[in-house]
Amino acid sequence: MLGTIIYIIGVIAAIWCVLDILKKNKLSLLWKIVLIIAVLATSWIGLLVYYFLIKDRI
Repeated sequence: MLGTIIYIIGVIAAIWCVLDILKKNKLSLLWKIVLIIAVLATSWIGLLVYYFLIKDRI
């Protein structure tokens, strides 16, 4: 049960992160694709790195 809840939260967070990356006008399409793949491939670690390190810099 708890695992399912954590999984659903992770999916929602990943969708939010992908949409946030797609909204960035400063990035080229290639960098957007690279960031999206990196975030989705690394799951929670990628989400945390994006949110705390990358989001404000781009």
